[in-house]
Amino acid sequence: MIANHKGEIPFVVLIIPFLLGISVGLNFIPATYETLLAVLFYSLSFIFVVLNFTYKRFNIYKIRWIGGVLMTTLLFLFGSISVIRYNELGRSNHFSKTTAQYFVVKISNEPVLKNGLFRFKADVKEGTTNGKQTPVTGNLLITIKDTSAKNLSYGDELLIPATYKPVDPPFNPAEFNYKQYLADQNIHYQSFLYPHQYAILTRNTGNPVIAYSLQLRQQLVQKFKAGIKDSSAVAVASAIILGYKADMSSDVLQAYSTTGTVYVLTVSGAQVAVIYFMLSWALGFLWQYKYGRLIRAVIIISLLGYYALLTGFSPAVCRAVLVVSMIVIGKTYSRYINSLNLLAVSAFLLLLYDPYFITEVGFQLSYIAISGLIIFRPVVYSWLKFKNKWADKLWGLCSLSIAAQVVTFPLSAFYFHQFPVYFLVSNLFVFIPVTIIMYTGFIYLLLPQIPGISNALAYILDKTVLIMNRVLTFMEHLPFVSINKIWLSTAEYLLLYAIIISLFYWLYYKRSWLLKACLGCLLLLSISIGIKKLNTQQSNSIAFLNLHKHVGLVMKNGNKAVVISDLSDTDKNYRYSIQPYLDSSGISTVSVYNLKQDIRSGFVLKKENLIQFMNKRLVLFNKDLSDAPLNEKLKTDYIYLTDNPYAAINSINKNYVCQLLVIDATNSDHFVSSVIKQANTLQIKYSLLKRNKSLITVSNE
Repeated sequence: MIANHKGEIPFVVLIIPFLLGISVGLNFIPATYETLLAVLFYSLSFIFVVLNFTYKRFNIYKIRWIGGVLMTTLLFLFGSISVIRYNELGRSNHFSKTTAQYFVVKISNEPVLKNGLFRFKADVKEGTTNGKQTPVTGNLLITIKDTSAKNLSYGDELLIPATYKPVDPPFNPAEFNYKQYLADQNIHYQSFLYPHQYAILTRNTGNPVIAYSLQLRQQLVQKFKAGIKDSSAVAVASAIILGYKADMSSDVLQAYSTTGTVYVLTVSGAQVAVIYFMLSWALGFLWQYKYGRLIRAVIIISLLGYYALLTGFSPAVCRAVLVVSMIVIGKTYSRYINSLNLLAVSAFLLLLYDPYFITEVGFQLSYIAISGLIIFRPVVYSWLKFKNKWADKLWGLCSLSIAAQVVTFPLSAFYFHQFPVYFLVSNLFVFIPVTIIMYTGFIYLLLPQIPGISNALAYILDKTVLIMNRVLTFMEHLPFVSINKIWLSTAEYLLLYAIIISLFYWLYYKRSWLLKACLGCLLLLSISIGIKKLNTQQSNSIAFLNLHKHVGLVMKNGNKAVVISDLSDTDKNYRYSIQPYLDSSGISTVSVYNLKQDIRSGFVLKKENLIQFMNKRLVLFNKDLSDAPLNEKLKTDYIYLTDNPYAAINSINKNYVCQLLVIDATNSDHFVSSVIKQANTLQIKYSLLKRNKSLITVSNE
């Protein structure tokens, strides 16, 4: 639904400068500017108020743009100030700015067990030094390797050592930025604990409402586990209905992601809509009573709020609950409200509560998808007309899927680097099973345990989820199921949205300048992609990757590469650290070798520990390399020091002349300190990978 004029969507107009202010404050404005921004905000606010009282005296109404400029500036400043103030590092009493021996922390979310480690977020309440307590604030990510930690829960207060460290940044190109991911949740430090390094002080000191909701959700998950036999079906049903993903396997998640249906595993507007329709049907009889409309609205809004509580106040659910609640209020009082304006209101309220929501991918995808459905779905639906009722309904679902997929494509490609080719088929397929799962699941959870009925509902849930999983797994292995290795720059991502918006508006308004703008942006995008491909074809490089306890060398020649590593290409560390670099570099042909294999390819020659890449020579110096002296010193460009080789520097100094000594992260701290000390004494130039970013050497020869 496209608004006829701006008066229908005032919040859409107003939220744009507010969003820009948050984005700029988050990425470009240092915290030191907060005072200046605050002074400017209050000064302009005073001017705005004065002008509103004196607009007749000074004929301000004749200069209409003044009010718009002031309002836009104030919203921009307000957005910037709110996000700067929300950053905990700017607070003077943050725990990182004090010295303490112990911390008193309170668990602020549900602890999650993964790979034998319990991980949770905690609020640091006090710092203790020699019995003296100091109030502090801040979030801390705590990881505990201890089986007894399974007894910990939300709201428990712990006494832990005041030992923590900053979250490591990504060490390799294109690697997932876990540091930024946590920073977007206002978490900047982490602590690793082992048995007997923590003590429980008090239990259940958290918000009683949230504690109740988490406890109830666990009970409902256990009810699913008791009735549904297959564990993967339990995991999917819990994710779709309750937003509980702790039991989700990576294989199932990958199948949904590849087929473009991963959104069904996230509680969002669909679940809220199901609850709304169920409640509307059940409470329909209240319309005939005098205060029935009001009672109906109160019941629906209260139960929707309770569902949002149950899902942990997911931003998507909160957005949907706010929008549906406003629709319910509007219908109760027979008022018309533009859906796009309601969406903007919900976004504004959520960002007032937590401006960091804007950094969440789920939040972005949710709002962009719903906005696209409101604006672009009618345009897509108008492309085809069917007289047959069922054909028209099928096309309605197709237009829904097309509009949502097209409008979210730039964002999903920017973050996830893939496009599901069969999205239309997979989305049409999951519509029916997901609907069955949601209605059956809600009824199963709401009803008490009734022999026969409960078993039948659990059976339907089990089989429906399994069928959906099997079909999506089958589709995942079809040829050309997805276009992978899509790596967009920020400019290309914005150009894609400019193309989509201008094209759809041209289809709606038929104005030639919109088509010209679309074609112009398409030309710029093509030029940008073409330049990247040309640079890829012409560039050669050696990448010394930081893989912590593993070795990783990538020798790139155009769009071909040779990888030398002790990891196989199926290892999760390879997929996490090496594969993203290969994909982002535009490499299409990869050959993977282990450290002991000899190599004879078109651009790499390896014989034991000696490697020749183009005009560069590299020595792989590890424990396998003999300490016997060479007849004459060997000239080499790089010596790659790995696996704590004995007497490394002495042997290198006797046998080699190198331009750069590369010390990887597999070496121990003690060994690294010794090597660096000797290298400095002998004036050998070195590069340390341990706790540092990977080294990429570029050569076009």
